[in-house]
Order: sequence, then C-alpha cells, then structure tokens
Amino acid sequence: MVQVLRLKPDERVTVLDGSGKEYLVRLTHLSMQSSEGEIENSHSSVGEPCTELTLYLCLTQREKFEWMLQKCTEVGASRFVPVISSRSLVQDTKDVVSKYERWQRILQEAAEQSYRGKVPMLESPLHLDQALKQATQTGACCLIPWEEEKTLSLQQALQMRPSKEVILLIGPEGGFSQEEVALARAANFLSVTLGERILRMETAAVVASALVLYERGDMNCRSDQAAGE
Repeated sequence: MVQVLRLKPDERVTVLDGSGKEYLVRLTHLSMQSSEGEIENSHSSVGEPCTELTLYLCLTQREKFEWMLQKCTEVGASRFVPVISSRSLVQDTKDVVSKYERWQRILQEAAEQSYRGKVPMLESPLHLDQALKQATQTGACCLIPWEEEKTLSLQQALQMRPSKEVILLIGPEGGFSQEEVALARAANFLSVTLGERILRMETAAVVASALVLYERGDMNCRSDQAAGE
C-alpha cells in the first residue's frame, strides 16, 4: 500500500476478512510496518459464489498443479482435494505435504486478486478410492469429465442433480482408466462430456469449473443484492 499503490490517509480500500465479508475502510495511518483504518461499510462479498464447488484434482507436475489452484480459485472454486489415481504423475502423498505452505499462499493471493470473500480450503491428499468414498458422503452433485463419455453433457447432469454443492473429479494427463470410471460411477458420480475436443488436464479443470458456475448462475452480477444487505 505504501510503496506500490502510494496510498495516503483518508483514502479508502476494500478489506476481505476471509469468512465471506468485505469492508470499506478509510485509512487513518500508514507506515512500512503497519496500517490502520476505520470501517465505514460492510456487506457479504460479491465475489463469492453461492455454489460450493469442490475440485478433486489428480496430482501432476508442480507448476501445472499450482496453475490449476490459482485459476480455479479465480473462477470460484471453494475447495481443493489432491488425488492420486493410477496414472497420476505423483504417486506418494509424502511428495506433496512439503508444498502445502506454498500452495496456501497461492490460494490466498488468487482469492485476494479476484475479490473472493473466502480463501478456498486445501485438503490432505487422498488416493482415488478414498476420494470417492469421501465424495459420496457429501450429498453433492458429483461429476467426472471423461473423454469417452459421448451422451451426457455437464449441463444435463447439473439439471438432473440440482444441488448447491458440486464436486468435479479431474483426471490426470493420461486420463482415467475404464476401471476407475466404473468405480466413480458406482460411487454415484455422473460421467460427463465437455464436448468433442479433448482438453488438457489443466484446461478441463478451468473450463469445467467455469461451466458449473455459469449454469448455476454464479457468473451473474450480484452487486445490487450485496449493496442492499
């Protein structure tokens, strides 16, 4: 605020508290060490979607996984669960635990940049069978985009299961095996198509997230609603 934005006392900033609220604050004091201000107004964050979107992301190269965390947070994902499947590039949960502090920073910075009211949760990594078991206990609309699904679209699946909670299971570079998709279907997942074009893992994660929130109406402006609170 001091060195880059050159803010001064009496200027106003928006402050996010990480729990879904945002505040209009008039700055009263700034220094290199701290800043102080007075709250003038508060309301629910307009950047927070109503749909609770969880992404179960198969683990991959660090740069690619971090890119998905960042971009899907910007789109509106609420929660991330790293997953190990048979074709995941990472096969040991111990390989990712040391990265969690960095990943938490990425989520926080992406949430701030996109005016999110909450920083998405990052859960512990799970093997696919554990992830499927966990997902079935949520009561969410569980979807698995799959390149061999030719009939059911994501839009149709969301209409079939109008839950406010949606889970997307995103496969690794090599895709899910037939056996893994069968396990997911047995765990109440619907396999869906994202169209005729085969998307990369990271592209599928962002596109599917955006489509879910669009279909649920979370890409519409809700500023009037927030201002009236």
